[in-house]
Amino acid sequence: MPARSPWDATRAREIIDAHLHLEGPALPILHALQEAFGHVAPEAVRMVAEALGVSRAEMHGIVTFYQDFRETPAGRVVVKVCRAESCQARGGRAIGDRIAELLGLKWYETSADGRVTLEPVYCLGLCASGPSAMVDGIPFARLDKVGAERLVEEIAG
Repeated sequence: MPARSPWDATRAREIIDAHLHLEGPALPILHALQEAFGHVAPEAVRMVAEALGVSRAEMHGIVTFYQDFRETPAGRVVVKVCRAESCQARGGRAIGDRIAELLGLKWYETSADGRVTLEPVYCLGLCASGPSAMVDGIPFARLDKVGAERLVEEIAG
């Protein structure tokens, strides 16, 4: 995961302004803000809403609707565990619970040291090879108890 800059309203304004010319600029702006800062801060939601002439509630709805946007910074390592039906049918619930237990985290939680964030996702596109997880964009498939333990060991590095 690339290093993110701390929140900066001036930089956020530059990002918003750079995308206003696009047709349907809301999502490109939000993606650019998240790329720059690692999350879409509440202040950014207000700024984007004002720039686009929509309510803060509408913009907040967009941010909370899409799984990829986060309102608080994630850990340096993001662990996404598939919770979709296909993975669940292959024991994914137990694997996800084991990963959470080994990490000492609850779903959507970031470790106190800011190192790891654990997130459930509802399909990684690895349905034929579940249960699956993704760590910073790297897929892990056919996870079993031992595979979950190895995944966490690799994160702990």
